[in-house]
Amino acid sequence: MASVFLFHVVGDLTVGKPEMVELCETETMEAAIKAIGESMECGIPVWKKKSHVGMVENDEMRQQRFVGILNSLDIVAFFAKSECLEDHDKALKTPVSDVVVPNNSLLRQVDPATRLIDALEMMKHGVKRLLVRKSVVWKGMSKRFSVIYSGKWLKNMDTSGSSNSVAANRPSSSSATSNRDKFCCLSREDVIRFLIGCLGALAPIPLSSISSLGAINTNYQFVEASSAAIEATHKLPEDPSAVAVVEHTLEDQYKIIGEISASKLWKCDYLAAAWALANLSAGQFVMGVEDNASSRSLPDISINQTAGNNNVANGGGSTKLKKFSSRSIGFSPASASLGVSRSMYRGRSAPLTCKVTSSLAAVMAQMLSHRATHVWVTEDESDDILVGVVGYADIMAAVTKQPAPINPAPGRSTEGNEIHN
Repeated sequence: MASVFLFHVVGDLTVGKPEMVELCETETMEAAIKAIGESMECGIPVWKKKSHVGMVENDEMRQQRFVGILNSLDIVAFFAKSECLEDHDKALKTPVSDVVVPNNSLLRQVDPATRLIDALEMMKHGVKRLLVRKSVVWKGMSKRFSVIYSGKWLKNMDTSGSSNSVAANRPSSSSATSNRDKFCCLSREDVIRFLIGCLGALAPIPLSSISSLGAINTNYQFVEASSAAIEATHKLPEDPSAVAVVEHTLEDQYKIIGEISASKLWKCDYLAAAWALANLSAGQFVMGVEDNASSRSLPDISINQTAGNNNVANGGGSTKLKKFSSRSIGFSPASASLGVSRSMYRGRSAPLTCKVTSSLAAVMAQMLSHRATHVWVTEDESDDILVGVVGYADIMAAVTKQPAPINPAPGRSTEGNEIHN
């Protein structure tokens, strides 16, 4: 086990993290779109209202108020329903509770002194957010806290037996009181970003291929390019929230041409994307359709995110029609033909891919640089033949994997090779 997992704690990752602002389940979808647009993630936690204003909560009460995580794909899938396409104003005023999928296990509140290895174990098994109290300012090395105090936070220690150096690291009572109800939310991206700065301590795992580490998840979801794009909403996996769009080859293999995912739809024009999802094929949706290459049209609707007031343009959708363009949902323009070369529509709509021989460090860097939740894996001999997908949980399982023991060469004795200090 790498020492970085044992000597670092969750509090080390909270430096500079903003205070969490709760999105209540009674808020409208219009407010949710604004919140996701201002968020650093493509999904935001949703909470129940406190029973009393100003009430002091314990950990269990706060955990019970957590409902689930609403992401960009959930929003587009909801707006793609026929009743929402017919009445945009009503759809935008729908409460978040009607859309978010309840799953209380996606978030866990943890102590700032929780060891990094324990946080990784939680995230490997489905936790997507860690709620951490911001009542403590870290001073000194986290190793001192995690080793000497065995993962117990200073507030649980007896002050009379503490040394001067420990007292110096303790936050003042006034600071702890004023920040008692202030929390920040750590995501799996935050953990991966921290780990990529510690690659040397994780050697030789980061330079090993994702195939040799068993990090490739072959249980991915896909839809064929000729199928209706809306079919992707019937196959949404929990992790990662992405569906590959593929073409079936003559060799009975699947070639990836794009994806429908929460990370791709983050900060897009949700109403335009919803119309496209409901009316186009999966191939047309991910490739985009040129203004001059399609006879399809959609109501001239948009969400004014830059003004901070996410209203439907022209008072809730005008009757003026315009031809659908990939620009309206944030994709780069491309031909509507499914047989077009991928080089003609590379851009935001192009899937993020790697090879089965790619190193774990390279895949981590790809995900962070593109702010993606996953990377699709293709065969080493081909750029497009889909093999599987690598997500956050797969990377965390790989970095915590115990290295295989090295067997001595045949006939060679290991006696006398011990290192004496």
